[in-house]
Amino acid sequence: MITSELIKDSQQYLMNTYGRQPLVIVKGRGTRVFDSDGKEYIDFVAGVAVDNLGHCNTRVVVALQKQAQRLMHVSNHYHIEPQIELAKMLVKHSFADKAFFCNSGTEAIEASIKLARRYSREVLKKDRYEIITMRGSFHGRTYGSVSATAQEKFHAGFEPMVAGFRYVPFNDIEAVKQAVNEKTCAILVEPVQGEGGVNIPAPGYLRALREICDKNELLLMLDEVQTGMGRTGKLFAYEHEGVTPDAMALAKGLGSGFPIGALLASNKAAAGLVPGTHGSTFGGNPMACAAGLATLEAILEDNIIIQNVSALGDHFLKGLRALQKKYPFIKDVRGTGLLIGMELGFEGKDIVAACLKEGFLINCTVNTVLRFMPPLIVTEEEIDQLIEALDSIFRKR
Repeated sequence: MITSELIKDSQQYLMNTYGRQPLVIVKGRGTRVFDSDGKEYIDFVAGVAVDNLGHCNTRVVVALQKQAQRLMHVSNHYHIEPQIELAKMLVKHSFADKAFFCNSGTEAIEASIKLARRYSREVLKKDRYEIITMRGSFHGRTYGSVSATAQEKFHAGFEPMVAGFRYVPFNDIEAVKQAVNEKTCAILVEPVQGEGGVNIPAPGYLRALREICDKNELLLMLDEVQTGMGRTGKLFAYEHEGVTPDAMALAKGLGSGFPIGALLASNKAAAGLVPGTHGSTFGGNPMACAAGLATLEAILEDNIIIQNVSALGDHFLKGLRALQKKYPFIKDVRGTGLLIGMELGFEGKDIVAACLKEGFLINCTVNTVLRFMPPLIVTEEEIDQLIEALDSIFRKR
């Protein structure tokens, strides 16, 4: 079927919930994807920070093929070997003692919310339920997670939101201190706000939040759905500050494109979740955990992947900041590792479209911030090609 017919059918049969680009991607290898017309693109979106190892990583593909021939699904009424192995590896390489598996980042956040309330009421024996979250955050689209998301545009038309969330400005410790009250049970924060515009807090921000939590018997819960799995140059972003959270939500890059989410937690924080309090039919199924295990093994065994992220990110930032010096409409360039934003003085959708024509997939968030989150295997040459394309596009404005 030709591209125009595919797009027409998409518009006819799918709900209009996405602002899709006018192409149909049918194949991917490494940092490249190919559309239904055979055109090649260098991918700087990576499925929204999902395809950290690139498209169709051989190790992950083989793991899925082998697992599909062995066992695709059973219930969590039974112990599942790949799930046990993945939990063990995640715990071994993080702060956590326990793991809970689900299917997405938003489900991992839902689990975080339930964990925090159960911990306060069942472990601490205190009637506390409010969670402090940050302005500009994005935690998902289910009712609990979107209520935790402190951006009104995601609430519009869906009110009333779930009660029990207090919003404060991001990167403002005094605002957090003032928001804590007798009903507060936890603080939920992204180490870097991705969907909110690639907003990076000042050094010491997470440590200060940790101190507030310790002082008030609160859980510090991190949303590392976008920043985890090597995206920032460490396996997890909290490692940059040497902070130990109580719980952490993961997804996106954990499965290299196969849907999987996880909530990692300390024994203390997880104590309130006992049989019957939470669950998932498909969460932690053999296929998802085989993909997660292969992904994590690849990242940990090939140290050069994470080691290269910081150097590649610095190279990327250097190139974008050179453009900033040339074009006054570039207001800011910021990022960590391979999660980078370029803030423009105008809406960025036309730049996204222009890059598409030049053979590059990029993203725009909060209307004016071009967001770059390529596979971690991207090369300096590919980064330079995008910089050159952006330079040509900006020159025509």
